[in-house]
This record gives sequence, structure tokens and C-alpha cells, in this order.
Amino acid sequence: MKQANIFYKDRHAGVLTETDAGYEFRYLSDYLSMESPQAVSLTLPLRGETYTSRVLFPFFDGLIPEGWLLDVALRNTDISMLDRMSLLLTCCKDCIGAVSVVPVEEREESDV
Repeated sequence: MKQANIFYKDRHAGVLTETDAGYEFRYLSDYLSMESPQAVSLTLPLRGETYTSRVLFPFFDGLIPEGWLLDVALRNTDISMLDRMSLLLTCCKDCIGAVSVVPVEEREESDV
């Protein structure tokens, strides 16, 4: 099971999880209770319930690089182009925009 912490403008907004049935995304209750929280995407509006999908949510899939940059990532790792979650975890920690994707293990190690 792969997991990613999702940050919106350096605020920990939620957790994305790859499960046997597909994917889950949930906003953290602390984030939802902040003053004026922002949704990470228009397609994932703020709510306390978990979002589920059989495929990677289009918003997160859209963060994965395309073209020559994807080719570079695939050449320098042993990740399959079909393993969208691994590509997201590898390539999207510092992507363009307000959202960052940080693997759970990486974040926990840096906090020690």
C-alpha cells in the first residue's frame, strides 16, 4: 500500500492512498477545521468523507509529467508507465502549483 501526504501551499491537507480496490483521498480533519481551508482541486471539494476511485483521481494523474520529462523519469527509475502512483510519488514532490505530493515514508524520516 502506497501513501502520500498531500500539501496545499505547505499545509498538510490530506492523504492519498493506493489500495487493492483503487485509490482513496481524504482531507485531514485539522485541515478542514482551519480558517478558510482551500480544496486541492475543484474536482475534490472540501468534505469530511473519503473520496474513492478505481483509478487514480484525474487531478493527481494530471500532476505527473508528460513528454520528454516523463521519458527522463522512466529512464532513470525502474517504474512502469502504468504505475501511476509510483510516478506521482517520484515526480511530484515539488511540482508546479500549490499542491505537493510527499511519500509518507519520506516525510516521516525527515521528521526524525
